[in-house]
Amino acid sequence: MILLLIAVVAFLLPNSFLVYWLLFEFDGLGQIIHNPLAIGFIIDVFVTMCLLAYYFARKPIGKVSWPWFVALSLAGGVAFSLPLYFWLNRRSTR
Repeated sequence: MILLLIAVVAFLLPNSFLVYWLLFEFDGLGQIIHNPLAIGFIIDVFVTMCLLAYYFARKPIGKVSWPWFVALSLAGGVAFSLPLYFWLNRRSTR
């Protein structure tokens, strides 16, 4: 149950900042493209997601397959998808 709680908090907290930024401060993609810190963070998270997806494809941890991990990561970030993916797989093995 703690994994589910971590996933919910990880989905709500960072994504609320993103939604606020999109609604009130977003001026176009130029802000992102011209910000090296943002580009570096996006690349880091994308590489992390790809490496974890590759690992889960090679060594599955349960019945829920790795494409679900990728979909969850794109929907809510790695901090959200990792605990939820583990929770879904632990729940399916019981």
